[in-house]
Amino acid sequence: MEKLKISGGYPLKGSIRVSGAKNSAVALIPATILADSPVKIEGLPDISDVEILKGLLEEIGGTVSLNDDEMSVDPSRMISMPLPNGRVKKLRASYYLMGAMLGRFKKAVIGLPGGCHLGPRPIDQHIKGFEALGAQVTNEQGAIYLRADELRGARIYLDVVSVGATINIMLAAVKAKGRTIIENAAKEPEIIDVATLLTNMGANIKGAGTDIIRIDGVEHLHGCRHTIIPDRIEAGTFMILAAAVGEGIVVDNVIPQHLESVTAKLREMGVNVEAGDDQIFVSPGSGFKAVDIKTLVYPGFPNDLQQPFTSLLTKAAGSSVVTDTIYGARFKHIDELRRMNANIKVEGRSAIINGPAQLQGAKVKASDLRAGAALVVAGLMAEGITEVTGLEHIDRGYSNLVEKLTGLGATIWREKMTADEVEQLKN
Repeated sequence: MEKLKISGGYPLKGSIRVSGAKNSAVALIPATILADSPVKIEGLPDISDVEILKGLLEEIGGTVSLNDDEMSVDPSRMISMPLPNGRVKKLRASYYLMGAMLGRFKKAVIGLPGGCHLGPRPIDQHIKGFEALGAQVTNEQGAIYLRADELRGARIYLDVVSVGATINIMLAAVKAKGRTIIENAAKEPEIIDVATLLTNMGANIKGAGTDIIRIDGVEHLHGCRHTIIPDRIEAGTFMILAAAVGEGIVVDNVIPQHLESVTAKLREMGVNVEAGDDQIFVSPGSGFKAVDIKTLVYPGFPNDLQQPFTSLLTKAAGSSVVTDTIYGARFKHIDELRRMNANIKVEGRSAIINGPAQLQGAKVKASDLRAGAALVVAGLMAEGITEVTGLEHIDRGYSNLVEKLTGLGATIWREKMTADEVEQLKN
């Protein structure tokens, strides 16, 4: 096991390039199961979730090669092999295997997903969609069993706007007989990315990116080549980092329209943000104002950036309130920030940050992916050395983070943990 060490308090400058979208990659890769010939996906991030999904596709008979950021998948010999646990337990997005395998084989056995511990994230809307399409869904010994004689299009209203359910129903419906209509669908850019791949494979999908998606089922899907969109959450993290410790940083390979809510809040704080065609330049202003943030579904403020933004708000003068409307348990990073001298308290679904506070280096632990990003931002802001453990979470979503930050002038490195440190972490 490794830990991350950061010597903070130094200004950063230069250009940092954003990788392909993690939240797209974990859906695009399972989507290749639906094709009957090879699919190539370009621009994938170098993260552990991609490696886990590669292994899962190989388990069910796929021929998969991964070179740099390009994955080639030949799904022609895949079979509907049960995946009750093992790799499935290592990532939340393994649930996309349900929709893809149901769509191709009319059956699947998938273990209940793992990933970050953010409290209950039910898949009831996914199941509602599968059942509406004609599948029988049961939970047997910790695995979800899906069976269908045939899948037929249906009108499905999502009670809760859900990215995962929207994509999973799309995957199951593209080869169903007739028309499927998903109402109250999520609108995130990653949904458009998945719909673009499926359309390039021969699917008939209209309305992706709106709250009503119409899918006319087809009998066959073929291979294609697809380039993934840039990761808006990684881009937002770098924008926050640039505001916190930058002296002028260019965030490269972005789609600025995907980041408008983040840009608006940074400007409200007094940060200078200039958007180009595929770049965003960020530099701190003369001071930081306190702002309030409420996480919302897209195009609102991204839930995945709540935690890194909380770190930045410790520099703002006054009292800021961050309200998480989506995951009530996503405040585990607050105790770690307090160890670093942050003045924050949690009341229900809100964190109240009083600033400015000079953060101090400390030993802290990432409890999930975006909490890890928050602690990296905090470590770069803090005086002294910060040690971050729980790197397996950060590695799930940030590609080559140390190298990218070192390129901006950060003093950040990975170290192997001693046996005693590993034991203390377990306790």
